[in-house]
Amino acid sequence: MPGIEKLPLEEALEDSPQTRSLLGVFEEDTAAISNYCTQLYQAMQRIYDAQNELSAATHLTSRLLKEYDKQRFPLGGDDEVMSSTLQQFAKVIDELSSCHAVLSTQLADAMMFPITQFKERDLKELLTLKEVFQISSDDHDTAINRYSRLSKRRDNDKVRAEAVEDVYTSRKKQHQTMMHYFCSLNTLQYKKKTALLEPLLGYMQAQISFFKLGSENLSQQWEDFLGTIGTSVQNVRREMEEEVGQMQQTIQQMERSCDPLYAPCDPDPAHSPVCRNLTRKQGYLYIRNKTGLVSSSWERQYFFTQGGNLMQQGRAEVAGGLVTDLDNCSVMAVDSDDRRFCFQVTSFDGKKVVTLQAESRRDCEEWIATINNISKRIYLSENAEEVAARVNQTALEAVTPSPSFQQRHESMRPSSKGRSGRASSISSVGSEPSPALSALSFDALVAPETPIQFDIISPVSEENSGQNKAAAQAGRRSNPFGESGQDAPEDPEDSILHQLFIVRFLGSMEVRAAESADVISETMRQILAARAIHNIFRMTESHLLVTCDCLKLIDPQTQVTRLRFPLCSVVQSSSHQDNKRLFGFVLQTAGGREDSRAVCYIFESNNDGEKICDSIGLAKQIAFHSEIDRRALEKRKEQDKAKEKQAEELSKQKQIEKDLEEQSRLIAASSRPANPPAADGQVFLLSSSQSEDSDVGEEGKKRGSS
Repeated sequence: MPGIEKLPLEEALEDSPQTRSLLGVFEEDTAAISNYCTQLYQAMQRIYDAQNELSAATHLTSRLLKEYDKQRFPLGGDDEVMSSTLQQFAKVIDELSSCHAVLSTQLADAMMFPITQFKERDLKELLTLKEVFQISSDDHDTAINRYSRLSKRRDNDKVRAEAVEDVYTSRKKQHQTMMHYFCSLNTLQYKKKTALLEPLLGYMQAQISFFKLGSENLSQQWEDFLGTIGTSVQNVRREMEEEVGQMQQTIQQMERSCDPLYAPCDPDPAHSPVCRNLTRKQGYLYIRNKTGLVSSSWERQYFFTQGGNLMQQGRAEVAGGLVTDLDNCSVMAVDSDDRRFCFQVTSFDGKKVVTLQAESRRDCEEWIATINNISKRIYLSENAEEVAARVNQTALEAVTPSPSFQQRHESMRPSSKGRSGRASSISSVGSEPSPALSALSFDALVAPETPIQFDIISPVSEENSGQNKAAAQAGRRSNPFGESGQDAPEDPEDSILHQLFIVRFLGSMEVRAAESADVISETMRQILAARAIHNIFRMTESHLLVTCDCLKLIDPQTQVTRLRFPLCSVVQSSSHQDNKRLFGFVLQTAGGREDSRAVCYIFESNNDGEKICDSIGLAKQIAFHSEIDRRALEKRKEQDKAKEKQAEELSKQKQIEKDLEEQSRLIAASSRPANPPAADGQVFLLSSSQSEDSDVGEEGKKRGSS
């Protein structure tokens, strides 16, 4: 017998579109078998009914022939020859009627019973299993959708545990139902052969036994042929029983081994570590589709990588469709308001962004690592996984801390050919080093063994430390991001420049040559290399506010200032030579000559790197001219104040001179002789003016004495 097509029980848990497509083929085959079996059953039923009718008709004929003697024919007389002949015919036909009755019984047992059992038991059992499988599949989809909609903000352990238990139960039920359904479909491929051959075999054997009395030679020929067919049927039945036993063992083994895989979360990270050397991956993911300006919906699709392309395929689809090109793309983990384990794939030109959600953190990291390997075109080489492992190991050694980058460079590439390889590895991450950078040592730009900060951390300065100490002494809570709360100077509302940009923080590290033109590009190279090697794709998104006084990093959700960089401390800023989305700036912290240090901050924007650098330069120019205008205004105010002070002194001096003149006049008036008394003893009365002059003279004397 030819090979039997089977459904793979091992792929029942994955439930891929290919498996569903193959399942659809088996279901179509089952429907065709059912239709054909129904028609064959109707035909055999007609044979059986006809045989019963023939047996009844033969018996009726025999009975009628026996009753010939009892008939009274008007024109016929007693004919003993005719009567005896008819009696012989009646005896033969009666024997034939008995044979037909036996044939009907044999047809009922050997022909109608097998096909009736196949039609009423096996096919109906398949229909019932199909309905149960459809119900379990719908329950699993409902459970996984409920689990995927768990809110990240309102994380409830009880709700999450219930969702995980629901997913576990529904997935286990779907897996078991699917395996039993697959087993029944595989068994049907054997049963359809026996269901067709056994009725025919019973029909032919009944016919042979019916004609065996008169045709020994014919029966001998048919017995040999039917014996061969009977042997084949027995072999098929025996093979079917062995296959059913193996499938039952496989089902039991799969149920035991796949029990940890029913849960959607990672069962044991140590037992199943993340594989970062993959160049091909497939599985179900959720994709976010925009349904409006601000609204979006999530759809569960089957995704797989094909060469350098990311494909998706629905359950009812025959082939997959292209989602995006993965060559030279960028991938990173992102935070979503309503979903967990999300990552984002951006095409090389930045025009297409795809947001996907994995089922677990391990699955999310494996997808990110796989897409990152494909973006480097490692899949084009032979033994892609070995090449990916070697590339990752080489890159890991390249960013391993050492006394200096130059020593590591010389130890890894002692020859001139090795130096060119080092330059090519640098250019693969960032731009090509300039002649100034090649002449300048790496240690002159970046301090050796400098740690890289991948999270937003406030720069440490004496001012911030003093503010934190003052806050601690006052019993107030200090800001972990280095802000001083009410003591920090707020930006003026009437600032000339206010520009807001969306940026993502990549990292920061301390540098030595703050004013060097290549320090930012070298910092970009080291931070990007460290992120690629350690598979750090998570970035913190913020809003960068550029004003004439400072640069602010603001949380887009809470509008809280994460970091504040005074504009006077920004030494320089520039964007990447090739990738314009990358930019950075060098911040010189406050302090003395020995205490001050320079830190380079690297960010990624949405194709606005040069624009942000131009905005920072414009802000510095505006701040410079504003400082000049402020100094001129202060100088003018000081001149006006000096003039007012001089005028006030002149007015005081004039008042003093006037007072002195008045005092001198009063003194002169008081120094006149008094009027002599009259001879006749009369007294001269002073006029009112004279009395007033005298009073004024007294006051003048007192004032002069004082």
